[in-house]
Amino acid sequence: MTDTHLTRRRLLAGGALAGATAAAGCAGLFGGSGGGDRVETATVEDDRARTLAAAHAPDLYFGVGERWFPTDPRVYAAESGDQTTLDGFAAFDGYSRDVAAAGEPPHRVAFYRVVEYADTDLAVVQYWFYSAFDQFTTNFHWHDWELLQVFLDTSEETGDPETGDPQLLSASAHARSVPNNEFLDPETDRASVISEVGSHSSALGVNETKDVFERLPIATDIADVSNGALALTDLPAAYGLPRGEGYRLPFAMPELDGAPIYEHPDLPNVDRDHLVPAEMTVESFAGLPSPPDDLPLRETGHRFAFEGAETAAEADYTYELVPMAEMDVAEFTGPQLSFEFAVPDFAEDAIASHITTTGTPKTQPRYRDPVADVTDPRHRAALSERFGLDVTGVAGDVVALLREATSSDEAPGSNGVETTEPRVEGVALLESDPVAVPSFNGVVALRDVPPGDHRLTVNGAGVAPYSQPLRHEADGEATAAGVDGAVVVAANEDAVKVRASVDADTPAIARVRVDDDVAGTVYDAPAPPVSGGDAGSDGSGGSSRPGEVALYAHRDGAYTAEVEDAEGGVGAFRVNPGTDQSTATLADVRTGKASLTAFLLTLLTETTAQAAVFEDGDADGIDEVDVPDSTRERAGDAAETVADLLGETTETTETTEESVEEAVDDATNTTEEPIDDTTDAVEEAVDDTTDTTTTATDDAVSDTTDTTDDVVDATATPRPTPTATPEPTDTPTGRTGSDDADDVLDDLDRQPDAFTGLVTALDAGTRAAVRANDAAQAGDFETADDRLRGLRRRTVAIADAIERTRGDLPEQLPGLVERRLPQVERRIEQALASDR
Repeated sequence: MTDTHLTRRRLLAGGALAGATAAAGCAGLFGGSGGGDRVETATVEDDRARTLAAAHAPDLYFGVGERWFPTDPRVYAAESGDQTTLDGFAAFDGYSRDVAAAGEPPHRVAFYRVVEYADTDLAVVQYWFYSAFDQFTTNFHWHDWELLQVFLDTSEETGDPETGDPQLLSASAHARSVPNNEFLDPETDRASVISEVGSHSSALGVNETKDVFERLPIATDIADVSNGALALTDLPAAYGLPRGEGYRLPFAMPELDGAPIYEHPDLPNVDRDHLVPAEMTVESFAGLPSPPDDLPLRETGHRFAFEGAETAAEADYTYELVPMAEMDVAEFTGPQLSFEFAVPDFAEDAIASHITTTGTPKTQPRYRDPVADVTDPRHRAALSERFGLDVTGVAGDVVALLREATSSDEAPGSNGVETTEPRVEGVALLESDPVAVPSFNGVVALRDVPPGDHRLTVNGAGVAPYSQPLRHEADGEATAAGVDGAVVVAANEDAVKVRASVDADTPAIARVRVDDDVAGTVYDAPAPPVSGGDAGSDGSGGSSRPGEVALYAHRDGAYTAEVEDAEGGVGAFRVNPGTDQSTATLADVRTGKASLTAFLLTLLTETTAQAAVFEDGDADGIDEVDVPDSTRERAGDAAETVADLLGETTETTETTEESVEEAVDDATNTTEEPIDDTTDAVEEAVDDTTDTTTTATDDAVSDTTDTTDDVVDATATPRPTPTATPEPTDTPTGRTGSDDADDVLDDLDRQPDAFTGLVTALDAGTRAAVRANDAAQAGDFETADDRLRGLRRRTVAIADAIERTRGDLPEQLPGLVERRLPQVERRIEQALASDR
């Protein structure tokens, strides 16, 4: 890969939508807002239409593995009553029969149509190409129509009255919701169409390398598209040719009546060789453990040329131009084909079947109004300016960048992920448009999305499904899905289903955010609707269990799940899956102060236990620490690990360990009970430790005094216990948070080494979290807030301890702790702000 390839999908600073194109009144990503009546066009007939069509008929380049070349559908049609119809079986089977008999693509034609915009010098030649079948990835269907449009200036002053001067080329992608490949002011009269294998989506070839699509300019040549930059990236907003650009795109095998389509009895002339080659095909997206890495990239195959073109002698085959008026097939039929999209659900994943159909050209808006299919706002604006057209835009757009989560080298063990470019392209389904669209260069771009509430679902070969609701506003601006436009997926073999259900007293979940210790936020969206079964053919889902949500994350992550309920209450929960875990269940989710203090206790216990592993100078064995989190699947013995380490430096080791072990045993035996039971067990363990090692633990003791107590109690050389002093306020007169942190640091200086000092500080924070959580669970919010403010000061002390001793600590330990401190601080502030 070149450096250009590696950087062209980078997120712009901040991942903002500021990069969305807006030009000449056309807002949004691919076009402007607004509606209105389409402008009037008239059909150009006979010799003039033929002259224009012959002058600009394109060369066609197909890839190795292509099975369905442009053909004449009339050959396979039949009379039905008073009209001509074409059945999908007849076209597919008949074409396969004729290919075998002729040994070459049969009945090679392109249909053309020419229209003029009223009172202008703008003429448009449309080239319509029919293929008997489309097997593109998941969007397979009978009867595939593709379109190239050449916009011509026929004026005497600036154009060419006889053959027209090309102003704009527009080559169709998969559907109206996918941005086309376009080029403004081409320097060639006869462009090339580079056809995508299986789907026949049309890329453009306008530079010197006619058979290769180049999205970006190179030192010696121009790019093949002039589309403006896509919001979120510096990538031109054009579908392009993914396999030709170095990206892997798997095909799926169409099925009908539960069997591969080539086994159907109504297709006697079709066998496996009449479909896309096996090396490009996967049997099932869900059945693959990981994205395939051995899919072949594009290779150029046959070249077609118009029989009257100067390039005909160089082509492998020629094709005939036929007026579209002679294409008299009125109806294209065939049984519905579909692909089942997986949608995350609390129990079994739901299914949303997207529709794979095609309409006849004459029923499409672009047939009568070619500008309707121009997707770039600058190109629309240019046509408006040059020809005086009142060109309204399209609705706004939904965009996203696919990212794949992988284990992070920064994190010790399985305690963090990072995101990378996806190994294969994905396919996206929007609730309002049940036609799947592929990503290109890892970009999901859906144009002309109607305002309102939608759900976006993304599937990919070998990756777990992603789904989120989103709201698309009516302002014509682009809507970024995911987190600032990034949609993060995980390989099936690495995926864990994170699921949550609220308790009876908590309002329904309204929003879910998931943060990884290393990667940051990997999911942030309104709560995904849970279908409870078949999501329906429109992908809309719906739920009989509105208190439940489900999403997938990478198993190697260390996550904080934030839940916001319908009344604005916030709760936080720790999710750090084990290596063999497939689900992570947050049962009886609550929001409010008690939820947040329970999270603080869980996170600090986990961090202290994992930090203890570094006693030998490295992170070996960190994944063997049975770290408790907020899920019912993991209730481990982290507290025992903490006691094992700190017991070596206290005078009460045996008592401490026995009390901790007893409490942990209780916690382990109640893993199927609600989350609060596990939290209670951990609290009891730490409370027993505190009670054994200090006598100043009365609730009236100032939190400032507690800070000193906890550190002193765990030191190798104990000092006299300070006198308990009631504190009416958080910080006693004459003392500040920084004074408190300084006291902690002074005590840390007395530790035998930096490692012991840091673990001691973490243990002190854990004990403070115990007291805050005790008060919150008891409903004593005033005391809980006092304890939380004390914990906030301890957090400052931990950060200072790391900064002062970083060079003396094991290599990955500072990062492990520092990445979690912002979560501690965030949840402290949320808990202090919560009044319930």
